[in-house]
Amino acid sequence: MFEHRQYRWPQPLKGSRPRIWYGGDYNPDQWPEEVWSEDVRLMGEAGVNIVSLGIFSWDRIEPREGEFDFGWLDKVIGMLGRAGIAVDLASATASPPLWLTQKHPEVLLRDQEGHTVWPGARQHWRPTSPVFRDYALKLCRALAEHYKGNPYVVAWHVGNEYGCHNRFDYSDDAMHAFQEWCRQRYGTPQAVNEAWGAAFWSQEITDFSQIIPPRYVGVQGSFTNPSKMLDFKRFCSDALKAFYSAERDELSRITPDIPLTTNFMVSVNSSVLDYDDWGDEVDFVSNDHYFLPGEAHLDEMAYSASLVDGIARKRPWFLMENSTSAVNWRPINYRKEPGQLIRDAMVHLGMGADAICFFQWRQSRAGAEKFHSAMLPHSGENSQVFRDVCELGDDLNKLADAGILETRLKKSEVAIVFDYESEWATENLATPTQQVCHATEPLDWFRAFADHGVTADMVPIRGPWDEYDTVVLPSVYLLSEKNSQRLREYVKGGGKVIVTCYSGISDEHDHIWLGGYPGSIGDVVGVRSEEFVPMGDDDGTLDHLELTNGTVARDIADHITDVAPSAKVLASYKAGEYTGLDGVPAITLNGFGSGLAAYVGCRLGREGLSQTLPELLGQMNVPYVKGQDTGSILRVERGATQDGKDTCFVFYFNRDSKPAAAAISGVPVVTSHASVDAGRKNALLEPNGVVVTKE
Repeated sequence: MFEHRQYRWPQPLKGSRPRIWYGGDYNPDQWPEEVWSEDVRLMGEAGVNIVSLGIFSWDRIEPREGEFDFGWLDKVIGMLGRAGIAVDLASATASPPLWLTQKHPEVLLRDQEGHTVWPGARQHWRPTSPVFRDYALKLCRALAEHYKGNPYVVAWHVGNEYGCHNRFDYSDDAMHAFQEWCRQRYGTPQAVNEAWGAAFWSQEITDFSQIIPPRYVGVQGSFTNPSKMLDFKRFCSDALKAFYSAERDELSRITPDIPLTTNFMVSVNSSVLDYDDWGDEVDFVSNDHYFLPGEAHLDEMAYSASLVDGIARKRPWFLMENSTSAVNWRPINYRKEPGQLIRDAMVHLGMGADAICFFQWRQSRAGAEKFHSAMLPHSGENSQVFRDVCELGDDLNKLADAGILETRLKKSEVAIVFDYESEWATENLATPTQQVCHATEPLDWFRAFADHGVTADMVPIRGPWDEYDTVVLPSVYLLSEKNSQRLREYVKGGGKVIVTCYSGISDEHDHIWLGGYPGSIGDVVGVRSEEFVPMGDDDGTLDHLELTNGTVARDIADHITDVAPSAKVLASYKAGEYTGLDGVPAITLNGFGSGLAAYVGCRLGREGLSQTLPELLGQMNVPYVKGQDTGSILRVERGATQDGKDTCFVFYFNRDSKPAAAAISGVPVVTSHASVDAGRKNALLEPNGVVVTKE
């Protein structure tokens, strides 16, 4: 449906076989030269075959304006390449040198209150600054001209984590660019007024010059125009994308044979950019992912990796960064437990990654990230982390030898839809409840299906979700007329969909669909809700609702007052006499065309959804869920058909905090923190254990 940039994957060095790319960020400029030889030696021991180089090295590459020093970089690249280690070379534009910001302070960000964001951290530049773009593109040209034809550079690492620190800029440069973005999108001031509902509070414009970013509006900042704020978030994603594209095109013009990427930040709590939109603009998709501490660690990782696979449209993707153990930027930086370093890497590999890399190779002695773990920790090679790094390198080579690079993540029977713009819209503070947003619901559904042995595919809303047997729309708050019709045609043609509360509330401008909720697809789900029922823990307020199926709703529910004749009620609320909610429908099932549409009108959480799924999907004639006894094992398959033969690699992960048994098939290729019986029919996985077999 949507065209991606032509897919191109980094190719192995001349004379080398295709392998799973394995390595991490390498920052030799932080260390004296005598350390470099030791690094290359230990990389060889660990099985490292690629490093990302020069990400924050602008001031070393261009120490003074127009004076380039490639000597040290040439030496490092040569040492690495001769040792069989490829280079993913950065454009080095992530953070400007001090000489640039001293000469041109106008390139620095401005925050919402107009304060300058000064140098001292990173990414303190404006994406819309023409001055900064000129300097960045000069650097790109110099790098590309110098390294074109270099046999050891196999990919360009353009920028780094765009928007991590400079997602929002409120400067005059941003203002002028936002005005032009609106002009291109809407054409006339009146169209802007209509899109933003600007008649409210006298916000109509008569000229594009009257548009300003959503700057500080006082203590009532929560009441910034939500339609304007949504467009500003779209603009910020597009502005950064335009900057990235300019770098990409300059590098590609000079080195057309080298594929390019930039590292996304896809995880359950990161919707900084519209990464699915950005996925069209890279030669191959890359992601940085850092584990979520606690009991959801494994599930969130699988969920996020599945979403990256969806963005990549099931093409191989590159895990550009993850951590060997603790990070440095949380209030409490928990270490990884025994087994998690290898297990976590295998989750990403199982979910479609053909590259496993870490931040970073050698742990820093100084700077803001000195306590961030690395492949070679402060304690050196005589450490469990480094031994695990070496073991992982060996495991990845075993899997490459067994043929895993020829396979892709198999398509699931179930698609769970994710929408970046719905997440942006539900971040607005003037909503029915701050306890509900789009981002949290997809993970609950992913985990509930996993409790029943089903590993769902996370599919962006622009993706091919309507090619699946069963689709879940979890609090997809924004539904345009186009997407509403797409869903309508899917169900009418025989599709099966589960829609939750807080879906189909507004159109793409965040204008409410009128007539009751969910306004744009009420005919599909066969229900009409007149009002939201938020729940909280304030004294005397409703804090939960019990359902007749034994589950409990919290945070929000729909007050459903109309049910179509074609729909049946599967569960209702049991509530106090004076709440007006006793007997109100909570879960319904509607026949629409040749398909079925279930509606879950409340937030049940992972446990409630897990309890609900067997009966709900049974009513929908969906055979994938059989019971809850499969929930301790997450099973992932990568497969391919070659020469008429099917090959499948099956990954078994223990989701429990105690040992778990799994019936396995095929020949074990990798076993970590697990044991397999002599007959190769059963495995016992410790917490954080993994077994990979080949069928």
